[in-house]
Amino acid sequence: MTIELSERQEHILTIVKEEGPITGEQIADKLSLTRATLRPDLAILTMAGFLDARPRVGYYFTGKTGSQLLTEKIKQLKVKDHQSLPVVVKESSSVYDAICSMFLEDVGTLFVVDSHGKLVGILSRKDLLRASIGKQELESIPVSIIMTRAPNLTVCEKDDYIIEAASKLIEFQIDALPVVKSKDSAGFEVVGRLTKTNITKLLVEIANDEHE
Repeated sequence: MTIELSERQEHILTIVKEEGPITGEQIADKLSLTRATLRPDLAILTMAGFLDARPRVGYYFTGKTGSQLLTEKIKQLKVKDHQSLPVVVKESSSVYDAICSMFLEDVGTLFVVDSHGKLVGILSRKDLLRASIGKQELESIPVSIIMTRAPNLTVCEKDDYIIEAASKLIEFQIDALPVVKSKDSAGFEVVGRLTKTNITKLLVEIANDEHE
């Protein structure tokens, strides 16, 4: 992610842009400083992606702006590092029990599993609200009747990129994705959830880190 560079680091970048590839010793000479004094600055600029270095050649400018580096950073973020715990209910659970679970867990989406723990459906607030309209006996209606079933389930895996998962949330206009792994040849096991809130928190973290 982008960082705020010091005046000396900006000067180093200018030198490398104009004269690179250039060795650390040559940069130090131009700034009338020792190589040891510059080592932390060169390390920061290299780790941040502004500079790259080759043995016996020296430092050279990557040509990337701070926004480009930030974009690359975001594109490398994985679901597994930002997912949260899933909230699941059994497919035999009643609509009433599902409403209670959603309220107590303070979530907007429930994942429905069978007796073997395999993902078989997804319940949204809208599904439960729709089932609650009228004079139906919610304690006698199983969630399996109102849930969204396979093959209409949208999922992601822990090694997927955040940007890909976020695109699914937007494309299918949903609030959460189950993070799954193959349970067997017949289906998936739910191991996490990725929500719009997770994405929002991530953006805030990136913004805060950028200004530290």
